Amino acid sequence: MSPVLLFVILIAYFALLMGVAWATSRNANNDSFYIGNKSSNWMLVAFGMVGTTLSGATFISVPGNVGLDAFGYGQILIGYVIGYIAVAFILLPLYYRLKLTSIYHYLDVRLGRRAYQSGASFFILSRLLGATARLYLVVNILQAIILDSLGVPFWLTTLVILGMILMYTYEGGVKTIVWTDTLQTSCMLIGLVACVVYLLTQLDMTVGQSLAAMDARGLSTIFTTDVDSPNFFLKQIVAGAFIVLTMTGMDQEMMQKTISVKTLKDSQKNLLSLTLILVIVLSLFLFLGGLLYLYAPLAGVTATGDKIFSAVVMGHLPAAVQIIFLVALVSALFPSADGAITALTSSFCIDLLGLKRRDDLSEADKVKWRQRVHLGFAFLFLLLVMGFKWADSPSMIVVILKLASYTYGPLLGLFAFGLLTTRRLNDRWVPAITIGAPILCGLVEFNQAYLLGTYRLGLELLMINGILVFAGLYGISSRERRDPAAVAA
Repeated sequence: MSPVLLFVILIAYFALLMGVAWATSRNANNDSFYIGNKSSNWMLVAFGMVGTTLSGATFISVPGNVGLDAFGYGQILIGYVIGYIAVAFILLPLYYRLKLTSIYHYLDVRLGRRAYQSGASFFILSRLLGATARLYLVVNILQAIILDSLGVPFWLTTLVILGMILMYTYEGGVKTIVWTDTLQTSCMLIGLVACVVYLLTQLDMTVGQSLAAMDARGLSTIFTTDVDSPNFFLKQIVAGAFIVLTMTGMDQEMMQKTISVKTLKDSQKNLLSLTLILVIVLSLFLFLGGLLYLYAPLAGVTATGDKIFSAVVMGHLPAAVQIIFLVALVSALFPSADGAITALTSSFCIDLLGLKRRDDLSEADKVKWRQRVHLGFAFLFLLLVMGFKWADSPSMIVVILKLASYTYGPLLGLFAFGLLTTRRLNDRWVPAITIGAPILCGLVEFNQAYLLGTYRLGLELLMINGILVFAGLYGISSRERRDPAAVAA
């Protein structure tokens, strides 16, 4: 298909997003931007969060990784279910009881200002790295299938896409994103189903026959029973639960949408509905990966990993499927970046600049500060995407989960200490502990062959990181409770 036509379709899709943004951002203010005036519909939030949770990394990397780890991602998916249930019934009641706009304010109430600022800082670092890694993956594919042939450089593609995202999030924030994410999730899922149906037709197989063929090639194996392997099933299940606890329950981007729902009960329904949808959709992504690896040899495709999906679709499937793939790919791109920039802006303004506490600033001044921060994060996104382009990893889903092990570990330790103890911190040492724990984890991982023999660390690094932070906090704490009313039930 002509790259020019694909480019026109991309522009038309963006125009649709701008129409939604215009309709939802009228009369928007800072409360609209931060938490959607706490009036979001829970069903829309649940459905839209599917797109944010999955992102372009899931759309491209999960099917691509089947060639390496078969259906091993299913082990992590089991852990996800456990994690979402824990978030719904442990963390959400806490956030609603304290009437939080930023979830990191809990750390201020319970542990102190430095713990609060440390938690917010690690969220900012985590989301910056994770969101830009996801953004890079999709931009890189758009570059390869459309823009290279038009002579557009990668940096300009990234700049224009970030400019588009700024245009439709600049005023409305969460209020707009709840609606645009719903649209984008719908397009992404339509693309997923269309690709699965077409590949089954091309292979002339039923679902059962295709699963049998995948099993014969070793593509459908879920559980790894080698205890020394980083993919050992118990490690992956437990790690999956803690990934959700941290990357959803302790992540401002995910929680600002969830707590934008009016009542706790509806917010819990939102999260449990999201869990059910994710199980179905991620299972379908794994099935798609198996189909791609069955089809690729028949079509003479040699690409693997993150490149196989686009290589099969753009090189061997008809124009209609290519258009659906492109729209689905772009739909997977935007939720991973628009919500991140909005959440990073919210956290920086509320948690680090303290704009909600600043009585010396007018509402207009606070809006101006928020808009400047929004632009600043867009610029940081551009720099980091260019950094990932330079690194060029073959499987970004692995990179994203590895980064999460280091950057979300301190958040896990901070929240766990607040929830599981009633001790009071000498919080001036909190920044040193939250920075020192990831460094220590890095040293252990780098020297694991010497320290651990044949055992290999995997996603359990997230838990080790959190335990180290918890232990460090315990060491600088005393029996006196900071504020009995603030301690979680």
